This record gives sequence, structure tokens and C-alpha cells, in this order.
Amino acid sequence: MAGDSSFDIVSKVDKQEVDNALNMAAKEVHQRFDFKGTDASIRWSGDAIEMEASGEERVKAVLDVFQSKLIKRGVSLKSLDAGDPRISGKIWKITATLEQGISQDNAKLISKLIRDEAPKGVKAQIQGDELRVSSKSRNDLQAVQQLVRDADYPFAVQFVNYR
Repeated sequence: MAGDSSFDIVSKVDKQEVDNALNMAAKEVHQRFDFKGTDASIRWSGDAIEMEASGEERVKAVLDVFQSKLIKRGVSLKSLDAGDPRISGKIWKITATLEQGISQDNAKLISKLIRDEAPKGVKAQIQGDELRVSSKSRNDLQAVQQLVRDADYPFAVQFVNYR
């Protein structure tokens, strides 16, 4: 195994970038004219993100502002799991969570794709919430990265620890 090159496939979110996007979205919601008088806000609530406004359309607009800020910060929207708007008293709310890690089922999907379509000699091994891919050829590893990118899974993937 000493001659093998490898990388890890992970699904992680940079919490600092999400925090920056949230702060930028909160500032924009506070300053924008169309949010005046709607009690619109966005903030952390534990590990979740809580959005509130006085109307369903306004709370959806807060979510839209937050999503645009995430895109600008380079955070994939596939890692954001936003719930449906719900009413609580007179206030509409949306709770969003960040999905971290690759589930066992998703790791098996990626592993099967690599086994079926990747060049021979490429091995994929599930390690907790990530997937280690190894091969003797670095070109084969780059082909696997392109293969996984093109598969367009419903969850965010990143490639780390390329050695």
C-alpha cells in the first residue's frame, strides 16, 4: 500500500463560512426596504438556523437571501436542509439544518459507482462518514473525482487529503 495514492470523499460544511453568510443575510434583511415592518430575522438556534417573518412569502424571501449568501461564500446548497414554512402564533418560521458527513447508504452508492465505472485498480473503502479512494495511478484518481462530480448526488461532496 506504500505506492498507492489516495484521497477522501467527504461531505463537510465550513461552519465559519455559514456563519459569515448568516451574518450577511441578517444585515441585508435588517436593511432592505421590503422587509421593513415584517419582523423578519435570521439567527442561529443551537445547530439549526431559524428564520422568522410576519408572512409566509417574507420568510421564504429571508431563506432566499440566506441561500444567495451561501452561494457567494462557496457553500453548496445541497448541504442545507430547509424545512417548510410553518406558522407559530402570528409569526411564520423556517428551520434549516446543515447536513454533515456521508451516510452509509450514500457511501455505498458512491462505492458502487466507483466499482462499476472507475478504471481497474481503484479501490473505495468506507471509513465512518467518509470514503477513502486509493489507486496506484494519480490519473485514475482524477478520473474518479470527475466521475463522482458528474454523478450529481443530492448531497454535497468534497475531495480532501489528496496524497
